[in-house]
Amino acid sequence: MRTGVALAILMLSGLAVTQVAAAPMAELKLVSEHPVDGMRGGNLSGLALCDNELWTVSDRDDDQIYRLDTRAPAWSAQALKIDVPPVPESGLPWGLRSRTKAASFIRGGDLDFEGISCDAAGNRYIVSEAHAAVLQVPAAGAPEWLKIAPGMVREARASGMLLHFNALFEGLAVNPEGNQIWLAAERERRGLVSIKRGQSVWDCDGRCVLLSEAGQEVQPAQFPNAKAVSKDFADLSLFNGKLFTLERNAFQICRRDPLTAKVEQCWSFADEALTPQRRYPQSYGLAEALLVDADGAWVGIDNNFGPRADGEKRPMVYRFAAPDGGWSAQP
Repeated sequence: MRTGVALAILMLSGLAVTQVAAAPMAELKLVSEHPVDGMRGGNLSGLALCDNELWTVSDRDDDQIYRLDTRAPAWSAQALKIDVPPVPESGLPWGLRSRTKAASFIRGGDLDFEGISCDAAGNRYIVSEAHAAVLQVPAAGAPEWLKIAPGMVREARASGMLLHFNALFEGLAVNPEGNQIWLAAERERRGLVSIKRGQSVWDCDGRCVLLSEAGQEVQPAQFPNAKAVSKDFADLSLFNGKLFTLERNAFQICRRDPLTAKVEQCWSFADEALTPQRRYPQSYGLAEALLVDADGAWVGIDNNFGPRADGEKRPMVYRFAAPDGGWSAQP
């Protein structure tokens, strides 16, 4: 009898913990939304702030990146042509690279640019999902691929990441000093990788893989016909010494420890992004770009030229206000 009572108490205690953990997260408030004109390939896939100017990339354009003119409510993308050198060998297997090459003939974009970040000197860093490589576009001078030790890709693949077509690196963040980069593996398994600049190559400082995570999570209740989908990362942003992950299918932004990738706090943007007029007919989230600053977050939508419910077909960037208490607030 005493055992049964003790078990009942433990079960009730566990229920109480579950109920606390399942409490709804805070919702971010939308400040403004901006359609983007002038992106030749559409497919807005990253955001970065360089010298007080917003930059973006398209995963369909290999030869240009874009500076965003934000002076009007509808933004204009101004193309900067780049002469990209041949891509170095990254350690991805031939089968994966060949599938990516074949897909590029159909959809465009052999390099599949999926994220952009900047250091304090104004150098831009762009991740190529197709090749698991990082291109540096300096403030002055010719672009060049970073020399990354092949052990990074080997370790990521050994942990279960970078195994599937179109599920490789989806975002990156660089520190202001320009000597450390974090990379986000998209899904199946999703994860976070860190590399640092050495004497001649970028390599792991200890272990490369900070996080490798499988599993599914149910889409937010605001999503029509919500179902369980793969956990994913769509982009990264580094702000105030913390990593922020854009978790596309969950419609949330999470603050993480940059050393361990442990989640510290998450905020949802489902209420605002899934209002009836802003919904897209696709069965998954479309947020692909994240930039966090003191006043809020920019979230970019890669709609692949598909219209949302109100008929808008252009790529969109949403501006969300920072949460009450700021991004460093404790739950």
